[in-house]
Amino acid sequence: MIQDLKKIEDKVTESNAWEKTMDFLNRHIDFGDKISISILDILIVITAIAITTLVLKVLLKVLTRNIPEADKGKFNVVYGYFRWLIYLIILLITLHSVGVNVTAVFAASAALLIGVGLALQTLFQDIISGVFILIDQSVHVGDIIEIEGKVGRVEEIKLRTTRAVTIDNKVLVIPNHLYLTNSLYNWTQNGTLTRESVSVGVAYGSDVQLVKKLLLQAASTHPDVISVPEPAVLFTDFGDSSLNFRLVFTLNDSFKATFPKSDIRFEIDKLFRENNITIPFPQRDIHIIENK
Repeated sequence: MIQDLKKIEDKVTESNAWEKTMDFLNRHIDFGDKISISILDILIVITAIAITTLVLKVLLKVLTRNIPEADKGKFNVVYGYFRWLIYLIILLITLHSVGVNVTAVFAASAALLIGVGLALQTLFQDIISGVFILIDQSVHVGDIIEIEGKVGRVEEIKLRTTRAVTIDNKVLVIPNHLYLTNSLYNWTQNGTLTRESVSVGVAYGSDVQLVKKLLLQAASTHPDVISVPEPAVLFTDFGDSSLNFRLVFTLNDSFKATFPKSDIRFEIDKLFRENNITIPFPQRDIHIIENK
């Protein structure tokens, strides 16, 4: 009998403690006339923020595992801005789910974000593109790139722009969003060796084997041309006024390819003159028909 009374007493005590705890957790704090939040709601919000923080840390490690240490600082700056934006969104969603009236805040935030997005659309595109460049490592400092017909060596990759130096020592500032809307040619992603070519036409009736020999000689004697793989000559076409050839060779610095190609053209012209090989100019036959 005494044990039964003690059990009943314990249950009553536990019931009273639970009720007191629930009363405490359901106690509301008013922020103005329209916003009221309970202590339980605050605990739910804190839990949601804690879970979000854990998920963001895991996501940051996944995204930055292949990024060089020099670029992680740039990525972390942008990631920090997006992290606070995510926190704000999670906070509003959590408050709405626990019954807090945040409709006005949602409406104001949506209008603000739409206005800012329209005003800074290009800026956001540049920054997002910069993040993609850092993550997928499609462009590195020192790469030679071609975009919109412009060629330059990459000197610096920022979040909004990429800075490159052209062959004539001019700074080329490339907005990063162009990587998303244009085709980018990375000349050196597969290494510094690149295949270059010089095209030339000779007159019909020329000794094509001699032409091939002279073209190979012009390329092989240049100090900047790599011997392996060897230069090659392609007989590309029978043109309207000439037999067309293309001399293909390999360089170790394609950024300055204009100068070796110019030297090789000078050498080809010299060798052709010495061996009586003619480079023809376009010719047209004009027939005049006289009506009587």
